[in-house]
Amino acid sequence: MRYERALSRVDLDSLDSKVFARSLLSMGQTMSTANVIMQLANPAVGYAVARSTVDSGRLDRHPVKRARTTASYLAVAVFGTATDRRRYRQAVNRQHVQVRSTLDSPVSYDAMSVRLQLWVAACLYVGWEDIYQRVHGPLCGEYREEFYRQGMVLGTTLQMPAELWPTDRDAFEVYWQQQVAMIDISDEVRDFLLGIAHFDYAPRLIKKRYGPLKYRRTIGYLPQPFREALGVIWTAEDQDWFDGYVRRLIARERRKPLWLSQLGFRLLLLDTRVRHKLGRPLV
Repeated sequence: MRYERALSRVDLDSLDSKVFARSLLSMGQTMSTANVIMQLANPAVGYAVARSTVDSGRLDRHPVKRARTTASYLAVAVFGTATDRRRYRQAVNRQHVQVRSTLDSPVSYDAMSVRLQLWVAACLYVGWEDIYQRVHGPLCGEYREEFYRQGMVLGTTLQMPAELWPTDRDAFEVYWQQQVAMIDISDEVRDFLLGIAHFDYAPRLIKKRYGPLKYRRTIGYLPQPFREALGVIWTAEDQDWFDGYVRRLIARERRKPLWLSQLGFRLLLLDTRVRHKLGRPLV
């Protein structure tokens, strides 16, 4: 689909996402850390997060808050009204405007960059498309294109203009492969990401109990180019374990009605509305 005119922010906030909304399933929460690693494999995003001075938004220091904020963003972008999207964008902007590179930064970055927001939205889209197809099967034909088109809300709910979203799913694949070819994870960002993957920010007993599972699951969800950039080893035995783990998740997901699978996201959307009414921060 081509856009003959630039859509206004009001238009973007009103974009329909009913088809893409079927991608938000409870199983998708298991791939969240892997998706963060994918986003941060872009050097600008990686350093922006690893060196962020916005302490309240750091995953390694406030993991519960950060997880709620990210999941709430997905809920608002996909299920929210135009008003919900506008409010959440304003709240996120107040955080993003503070995240900019300094003179000693290895790379230049600005969290308000629409092209960096496109990359983050693309990573989110790839992750949720992957989960949808694992559970429901391949996307095909016109349904595939409509699913993809509506997925742009992952970026337009921030500052990304609709015109920046590749015109169709095939064009997106070209963009994706070009960007994946340029991923690069420095030693500094790698240490930051591996700490997240190993659950280093959790209390000692929780890390000991769940850290190995979290790490193996995280690396399992990563496409091979990202594993290579991260410098991790992934064996055939690891893949067999991951395949079995995902099969069990899929079997449980297919037994759930859609409303139950999406309940957590719906509650988070409600939470953002309650927070707004009470005057509490959304992010």
